[in-house]
Amino acid sequence: MTEPAVGMLLVATPALLDPNFADTVVLILDADADGALGVVLNRPSPVPVSEVLTPWDDVVSEPEVLFFGGPVSTEGALAVALLRDDDAPVGFREIVGRLGLLDLDTPPELVDGTVDQLRIFAGYAGWGAGQLEGEIEEGAWYVVPALVPDVFRRDPAELWRDVLRRQPGDLAMHSTRPSDPGLN
Repeated sequence: MTEPAVGMLLVATPALLDPNFADTVVLILDADADGALGVVLNRPSPVPVSEVLTPWDDVVSEPEVLFFGGPVSTEGALAVALLRDDDAPVGFREIVGRLGLLDLDTPPELVDGTVDQLRIFAGYAGWGAGQLEGEIEEGAWYVVPALVPDVFRRDPAELWRDVLRRQPGDLAMHSTRPSDPGLN
């Protein structure tokens, strides 16, 4: 069992029965003794960013829609950004390397030219103290390393399978499971 840590991915297993997380890939943004927080990377919404956060529609990466970050606080938004270089703009908090959270209250003109990629998530996934570790121990999540392109895929539909496919050993085999094993 790999411990959840900032910058890692949680990949939902078939044992996870919560429909909010079926076949999801979650980027861990914060993890400590008090709990964990992350965003679902592979749930785009049909809502264009231009309809709800107009100042950011020229900065956000394709597809230029909001993503469902998780079931908690869906009326709020979190922005994950990849910097062009090591010069962080105002309102940027590093997660890992050049990847971090960008405060959406920052005027977009202050980040102009500093952000290479940006994705905006409505809501987030959250766990209380020990909750995520318990779910991992029960077999609900695989904890694997993240790659920056995982966060900003143009078409995230196959992210779950692709993340598992690149894992070593038996874990890669899980990428071939059918959506409905009863049809196999």
